[in-house]
Amino acid sequence: MKTKKENIFSSKTLSYFLQLAETMSYTQAANILGITQPALTQQIKKLERTVGAPLFYSVGKKLHLSDAGYTMLDATHQIYGILNTALDEIQQSTSATQGEITIGCLTTLEEKIFFDFGLEYYKANKDVKLIIQMLTRKELWERLESNTIDLAVMYLPDKNIKNWKPYETKKVISEKLVFIHTDETMAKRKKVKLKDTIDNNWVIYPPTYYLNDVLTDLFEQEMITKPNCVAYYSKPDRIFNFVKETNTYSALPNSFVIPHNKDQGVYTADFEPAINFDLAFVYRKGKDKIPRIEHLLKSFDKYLLEKDYITRLTELEK
Repeated sequence: MKTKKENIFSSKTLSYFLQLAETMSYTQAANILGITQPALTQQIKKLERTVGAPLFYSVGKKLHLSDAGYTMLDATHQIYGILNTALDEIQQSTSATQGEITIGCLTTLEEKIFFDFGLEYYKANKDVKLIIQMLTRKELWERLESNTIDLAVMYLPDKNIKNWKPYETKKVISEKLVFIHTDETMAKRKKVKLKDTIDNNWVIYPPTYYLNDVLTDLFEQEMITKPNCVAYYSKPDRIFNFVKETNTYSALPNSFVIPHNKDQGVYTADFEPAINFDLAFVYRKGKDKIPRIEHLLKSFDKYLLEKDYITRLTELEK
């Protein structure tokens, strides 16, 4: 027979505690968990009675973790870490050509290369189920932390990601940000400084998105007033078409601009100095040793080589 304490320390109760510790809001945590606020409050109070100390306290309307709460949070992360490690070790003994692989891709990516690869990979490995999700940066990181995706495809370096210790990366391609516009007076310019782009309206990725953060940081570093932004889109093709139709300015990854900018009346220029970053796979340490994931990563490298993707991208740029 299970004891009361064993029932309280269920994975559900711990997940409730983790969600509240992350949001520090009973209302927000309950909404995310899909339960009522009283139900969440009841579970947290039961947990507090079990550990014999309050896990949270309030100052005004603001919720804080108590000392016991921090101890519980650390222990819970350790528990999930042990379980994730055990899961990965079990999966490492499974087949390379069977099972599921969940890949989270940044919503701002040009996903054609991953879609085309997915088609070819399925034809050669029909017993592997690929689940590809387009996610925001925050969603990618949350799913990596909870081990609900195997691989994340994202831009690096990312200053918002603090805890790199449990993770490894594998670069896909080196990227650079390219200035795009329809201003004929600037059409012959191969390079442009940030200060030369602030006299016109911009369209860009939404706030909190990686490339928006990159540009914001650079404007601040150069002590330049950020230009007026009239629209935000999460997809590069939407930004590209908006620039084309409205004579606004923007900046997009080179890997998107080069293949798409074919006599469409949109001009490009490199930033001076260059704005460089990488597109990379991010995954938990050891995840690449799981046979089916190791096989997929090697197949992706082979796909890029066979399609001569990086060379073609370089040649198109010339």
